[in-house]
Amino acid sequence: MATEPKSTTVATRRVRHEMADEARRLIDAARSEGLTLRLLGGLGVREHCRTAALCARDYSDLDMVAPAREARRLAPLMARFGYRENYEVSTATANAALQFVRPCRHGGEPATGRAHDDDHIDIFLNTFRMDHDIALARRLQIEPYTLSLSDLLLTKLQIFRLNEKDLRDIVTLLADTEVGQDDGPGAIDSRYVGRLCAGDWGLFYDVATNLQRVDERAATFALSAAQVARVHHGVLRLIAAIDAAPKSLRWRLRARAGTHRAWHSELDGQE
Repeated sequence: MATEPKSTTVATRRVRHEMADEARRLIDAARSEGLTLRLLGGLGVREHCRTAALCARDYSDLDMVAPAREARRLAPLMARFGYRENYEVSTATANAALQFVRPCRHGGEPATGRAHDDDHIDIFLNTFRMDHDIALARRLQIEPYTLSLSDLLLTKLQIFRLNEKDLRDIVTLLADTEVGQDDGPGAIDSRYVGRLCAGDWGLFYDVATNLQRVDERAATFALSAAQVARVHHGVLRLIAAIDAAPKSLRWRLRARAGTHRAWHSELDGQE
């Protein structure tokens, strides 16, 4: 089994729990008002992590998704929790995303100081936009607190410059979950991943590249032999589904240009 980094302190672990609890409170409060919020990013992965030490890492913010039609009703909800909107984000993204901030409340003991400069919540509206776009508006009811595991996985696999935290999150999902063909709670649907990759050559390229990296690195996380095998089999199933998904003429024409043309955007990542 993986072990938690030696540098991890009790205060750091407390901050993680505080942030995860905060996310659930926000989602429950939204639900009580008929609004939909779902968690993604590292904390979204953490909600499904059964190997606690594997997903033990630091988090700096909350990343969420909400329907665009509900955007105007989010500010009063966030205000109840002490957040104010940073309007620069909605302006810069042409209302595709929102950000809410407040002074940091995590790790409040004098000995530990603040965990970070501020608490902030980034909310994508309808579509996750990072290196690639993933439409989510119709997929927010699969899990009660997070995106579906398939979408959580895709938001990590789509990253062009995969860092260690993102790699750990992918391994966490694949080590704890069998890859199948069901698109329901607690499931990773290989056909869904394949279908999205078949619609976007750039997404296909980065997902396929990252799956290979995950397979090569899985054993370095000190997993059990069974978990390494589960990651390997998950990678193989995902690659098979991606290869099997029918590709359009447009996809094939774009594939000819390959990486000689830009195939991804470069935006700030999620935690």
